Amino acid sequence: MRKIWLAVPGASEDVKWGHDLCFSVGGKMYAAVNLDPPHQVSVKCTPEMFAELTEREGIIPAPYATRHMLVQEEKLGTALERREVETLIRRSYELVAARLPKSKQPGAGVKAGSRSILKPGATVRRKRTPAR
Repeated sequence: MRKIWLAVPGASEDVKWGHDLCFSVGGKMYAAVNLDPPHQVSVKCTPEMFAELTEREGIIPAPYATRHMLVQEEKLGTALERREVETLIRRSYELVAARLPKSKQPGAGVKAGSRSILKPGATVRRKRTPAR
């Protein structure tokens, strides 16, 4: 599962709250899995997906994150098939990445074909303003 979560551009992982392995893009979480059994997994979804998924047995609104449209599979692998989880993770990533400021979106920064006018090793000096 970690390969799926980290296969997207700009993904990072860290442990939060002592026992949740969280996956983020641009500093914003898009998926989490509880490291303690029964290994619940949470992902962000659209309001339509949220309503549809929470009607299924074994999927609940993610505790403390319902207002952010996160759902939680109560036990990894019981309510969702692997392909469904992969699709939900990718969709969750897309939802979170799309809401990031342009400068933090994966692939932001240097535009293709752009070149710097500075020579390698050169530094940029800022103009000082007089103190008041």
